Amino acid sequence: MKMRRVLAASSVVAVALAVTACGSASSNNTSSNASGNTANRVSNGGAKQVEIFSWWTGAGESDGLKALIKLFKKDYPGYTVINSAVAGGAGSNAKAVLANRMQNNNPPDTFQVHVGQELLSWVDAGKMEPLDSLYQQEGWNSKFPKQLIDMVSHDGHKYAVPVDVHRGNVLWYNKKIFDKYHLTPPKTWNDVIQDAKVLKQHNITPLALGDKDQWETTMLWEDILLGQLGAQDYDKLWQGQISFDDPRVKQSLQTLKALMSDVNSDHAAKVWQDASQMVAKGTAAMNVMGDWAKGYFTSDLHLKPNVDFGWTTTPGTEHDFMVIVDCFGLPKGVKHPEGTKDWLKVLGSVPGQDVFNPLKGSIPARIDADKSKYDVYSQQAMTDFKKDQLTPSLAHGAAASPGFLDAANKAINQFVNTGDIDTCIQQLQSAFQQNPPV
Repeated sequence: MKMRRVLAASSVVAVALAVTACGSASSNNTSSNASGNTANRVSNGGAKQVEIFSWWTGAGESDGLKALIKLFKKDYPGYTVINSAVAGGAGSNAKAVLANRMQNNNPPDTFQVHVGQELLSWVDAGKMEPLDSLYQQEGWNSKFPKQLIDMVSHDGHKYAVPVDVHRGNVLWYNKKIFDKYHLTPPKTWNDVIQDAKVLKQHNITPLALGDKDQWETTMLWEDILLGQLGAQDYDKLWQGQISFDDPRVKQSLQTLKALMSDVNSDHAAKVWQDASQMVAKGTAAMNVMGDWAKGYFTSDLHLKPNVDFGWTTTPGTEHDFMVIVDCFGLPKGVKHPEGTKDWLKVLGSVPGQDVFNPLKGSIPARIDADKSKYDVYSQQAMTDFKKDQLTPSLAHGAAASPGFLDAANKAINQFVNTGDIDTCIQQLQSAFQQNPPV
């Protein structure tokens, strides 16, 4: 186990520069509130301090974090909060700084991390404290969905508090284009391909894609894969119970290959916001992206839901909810563990989740939050979150180990260029064997 923990920690460091998202439209900002030397500036003697490490520097997420900190100071007066947010690269810069600090036994008091394998890699490396007593004290065991609690648990212990939920399996479309050409939201990928024939006749890009950061195509593929396998077998794939040479996995790659003839030719030079903007402007009709795109549409581009843009689940996933969830935990050896626990109490509370998520554009992880505080899209997502099958995202660190994700991003993006299904399958299978789940 000790060797496995060393490998797990090394894997996190090795892929710290891999770009995974769950960020706002401003996630490419170059400014930041703190650098990797922040901890050196934090006074060791301040018992009423807490250092919060994240990559929330974009407009909506930064506002949400500020609101959380304001609520925290109200509920727990006297604390000095060190906001160690690191901007850039949709979290990759922050993850590189975090990996360096954790490896050098200089952890922040708490840090943002995705639920699932991204979190559990730190747990398996022996870097996190369990939070079972805090869950019991705050009554959280019945306030978060069991499937979500399972994603922050290892060997029967809980290690983080989820604060927000994004949905990954969403297809966005320009409603005016769909109305003009009498198109309906696609229910199958073949529908998308057939709609593309109509759209191309009018010089409209059928499916916008911006995969400069690589994770975007992996995300498109995982949504196709979920539709092919269904939620149960999708989970079995990441548990090693289904092989990557399964015919349905091959079919998912065949579908991705077919779709690539309908995306913009400059996709490798664009990021996800660029692709979303193509849909907003009407130069493209559709885009597959997590629902942070909704925040970009409404907050940055001032579009109206169900007027300027519409949405549907990606084909074949209408009863599934691909979750991308940010959470915070308690690293071992922090300077201010009590401050961290008080911060986590605010994060897991109804007021904390309801002050943060409407500003960020996400929905609360709690199932008892106030729906009236959320817009029409988020209210629908909150309803689906309670009833749909929750599935972990590969592209955002939940489904597989960081080492596998890094290899998968490379394999999928190589596949986009070559179209070689057999080679891609071999690369994925080999990467999974070398990077098993925690």
